[in-house]
Amino acid sequence: MEIFGIPSQALFGQLLIGLINGSFYALLSLGLAVIFGLLNIINFTHGAQYMLGAFVAYLSLTKLGINYWVSLIVTPILVGATGMLIERTMLKQLYKLDHLYGLLLTFGLALIIQGLFRHEFGSSGMPYPVPEVFKGAFNTGFMFLPKYRAWVIVASLVVCLSTWYVIERTKLGAYLRAATENPSLVQAFGINVPRMITLTYGFGVGLAAFAGVMAAPIYQVNPTMGADIIIVVFAVVVIGGMGSIMGAILTGFGLGLIEGLTKVFYPEASSTVIFIIMTIVLLIKPAGLFGTQK
Repeated sequence: MEIFGIPSQALFGQLLIGLINGSFYALLSLGLAVIFGLLNIINFTHGAQYMLGAFVAYLSLTKLGINYWVSLIVTPILVGATGMLIERTMLKQLYKLDHLYGLLLTFGLALIIQGLFRHEFGSSGMPYPVPEVFKGAFNTGFMFLPKYRAWVIVASLVVCLSTWYVIERTKLGAYLRAATENPSLVQAFGINVPRMITLTYGFGVGLAAFAGVMAAPIYQVNPTMGADIIIVVFAVVVIGGMGSIMGAILTGFGLGLIEGLTKVFYPEASSTVIFIIMTIVLLIKPAGLFGTQK
């Protein structure tokens, strides 16, 4: 069977790849959006923290025998804790300065982390096994859907929508948003704003680490995996609107699908289509599709 002259299996296969990529784009851009929207920090270390998540899962399995499910819970906490340490010791000094200083600091940290891991582990990728429960595939009638990839899509959606709900629809989220607008007022209600900021940064970093653990069985674990994806993720955030939670989620999944379709109909543009869309969006709406001009 063909659709628009393309074999249906090839078309649906690329759409699946697009959904998988979109799942990681959404998770990573969500973490960036949380950090920028609530803390006003452009966190260029995000790609390195994604890579850290994959490496912690890999080393936990190979050195300690800790399985995927435990890593999926423990790794975001551990990597998030390192993020909180960075926020407390370095980033808090930059809050009153221009965004550029935070970007330069986090970019430098990303290069240091990546360089250390490349020196220790080299540039070649290391495999991480798919959990036993997710081996095999579903026969959907028109294609085979690997169980693990289906899990990644579902888990990403659940985490993204849960994060959006907490930030936009709960009292905790209201406090977080208020703390960015008027921290002294929130402090007057007895809320420890510096601690809230630290925990929020740690949560955003934890999302990157969570994505890294889920990516480990699909992509090989290597020191450059974060650098390979972070530029695309920043483009996703810009298109969705800096700081927009729902914008990050919808744009992440949407651009993943567009990238997948481009590989089918015009493969030569697949590596640049997201940046072309970003350019068009910035020309028409500089704040992004879901952003608001301040």
